[in-house]
Amino acid sequence: MEQYIFLSALIGFCSGQSRLDQYNLESHVSVSGHSSGSFMANQFHVAQCKRVIGAGLFAGGPYYCAQGNLIAMNTCLTLPSSIKVATLITKTQNYASSGLIDPLSNLANSRVYIFSGSRDSVVVPGVVKKQEEYYTSIITSPGTIKTVYDIPAQHGMPTDSYGGTCGSTNLEYINNCNYNGAYEALNHIYGGLQRPSSGAALTGQLILFNQAEFFKLAAPSVYGMDTAGYIYVPSSCQHGAKCRLHIVFHGCQQSREKLGDKYARNTGYNQVADVNNLIILYPQAKSNLSNPNGCWDWWGFSSSAYANKNGYQMTGVERMMLRTLGLY
Repeated sequence: MEQYIFLSALIGFCSGQSRLDQYNLESHVSVSGHSSGSFMANQFHVAQCKRVIGAGLFAGGPYYCAQGNLIAMNTCLTLPSSIKVATLITKTQNYASSGLIDPLSNLANSRVYIFSGSRDSVVVPGVVKKQEEYYTSIITSPGTIKTVYDIPAQHGMPTDSYGGTCGSTNLEYINNCNYNGAYEALNHIYGGLQRPSSGAALTGQLILFNQAEFFKLAAPSVYGMDTAGYIYVPSSCQHGAKCRLHIVFHGCQQSREKLGDKYARNTGYNQVADVNNLIILYPQAKSNLSNPNGCWDWWGFSSSAYANKNGYQMTGVERMMLRTLGLY
């Protein structure tokens, strides 16, 4: 195992990838994601709710919706009437009782932002509303859950200045809707954030880092993961300012393998980070035979433990998070 880790690090270094660094960060983090990344952000939020204080969820369904099989997976895209939230809550509670996810009491004050474009034909709005139903079954504090269902967007991450026509599909799944989804989600989670000007020049660096070292038993591709990911670090955070970490999960066909750094550069997170002392971590999934579109695992292609702390992708991203915090 040690030999594999050494070779992975050496290959990463030789291919121009940096070692993921640690920073002066607050101990609590937040997450967000689009499409399969929304499902993954939801899984990571629930499983790591001791540390993850909020989530921004764009076009995704509720926790454990696919229940580990492809038939239920299709239900979780277009058939909301077939999604039984009570069953998913029971599974969540069982995982918590078994110690496979953090105690659900940690979710009590979490802040959750949920978005569905009214024209979304891939993950229909009714499915996203099941995600709202899931969270309201657990989080009862008023004002902690914000929903946005009235933007006429197709399936894609909404921005205020980049992407295809808001109501139409495009190959990047990024929609120019005159709506800064990244800012709206982050501002709901943290409150009081400064809104960046559209297209503001960046002060920091988007760094390509070696992901392979965070997967110990086999090559990352076995688990549907790339060998490299991105992290955006504002100049202030590079120079020691106290910052906060936000983890962003791309959707299917939006990874480095497909789009290069377009998702990391153009979805608006970096501009928000620059003026609010946030570091943005962009882990990267990758296609394999079980996952031809480079999605995050929200139906069990990598293992039956995909939605809890023992899932291969979940564990790998946890290690990345802990590294930036100086804990791994």
